[in-house]
Amino acid sequence: MKISDIYNNKKQTLSFEIFPPKKESGLENIDETLSVLAELNPDFISVTFGAGGGTGSKRTLELARKIKEEYKVEPVVHLTCLTYDKKQIDELAKELQSEGIENILALRGDITPELTPAGDFAHASDLISYLKKEYDFCFLGACYPECHAESADMIDEIKHLRTKVDAGAEVLLSQLFFANEIFYNFSEKCKIAGIDVPVVPGIMPVINASQIKRMVSMCNASFPARFKRIIDKYEDNKEALFDAGMSYALTQIIDLLVSDIPGIHLYTMNNPKVARRICEGIKNIV
Repeated sequence: MKISDIYNNKKQTLSFEIFPPKKESGLENIDETLSVLAELNPDFISVTFGAGGGTGSKRTLELARKIKEEYKVEPVVHLTCLTYDKKQIDELAKELQSEGIENILALRGDITPELTPAGDFAHASDLISYLKKEYDFCFLGACYPECHAESADMIDEIKHLRTKVDAGAEVLLSQLFFANEIFYNFSEKCKIAGIDVPVVPGIMPVINASQIKRMVSMCNASFPARFKRIIDKYEDNKEALFDAGMSYALTQIIDLLVSDIPGIHLYTMNNPKVARRICEGIKNIV
């Protein structure tokens, strides 16, 4: 099923993101996480992508296949394009098509010194435009409520996002944020710009201080004062940080859901305990 059809027929959705294990043996151990996620009846599970080809992209496909065939949940495969040429992208698209995978989260991919751009795709919108000519995928896109690190300002951010939607992105999943007002303001700017596809907030519960600091630095997300107090007070107390972080995330999610957003996309970090705690907290709402 195409993810766009789900949003057309359901008021609010619940979805998760997971990542492939770094080692082949880890694919067997991820079943514990997937069994919990599947019990929670998500509308889809997205699988991050190993940039640069090789075993990373192979594990993404294997995990997506497992989600679809064994757990009967619709997978969304992340597909980066910066380091791939058109021939390689065609090969990946045909492989996804042969596996019956219908949904792609189109991404440029991070610019890093270790990987050389192939030169065919500079932006996710280029990838979407290219694939739409030959393939019948549903394309999702990423969005940044606090601006991508490379955007000059929010006007520039919305301009690029509109280009992505015009290219064919049918659903937008947001990067993490910790103040709902930021997301509401961003959503309003999207509407003003004529972006009329579902804009779905992405939430990452705070359960590991060093991890979240690293993610925030990468994603250009800000620390609200209340959030910072949680980190400062509990970063050396693992159990207390988990409980406080889950409580903060649940407060965010409940406020979003009662504000009629199209759904929640939860960054699980492959932790089934996180997903279960969130779903128990919102089971009578979504």
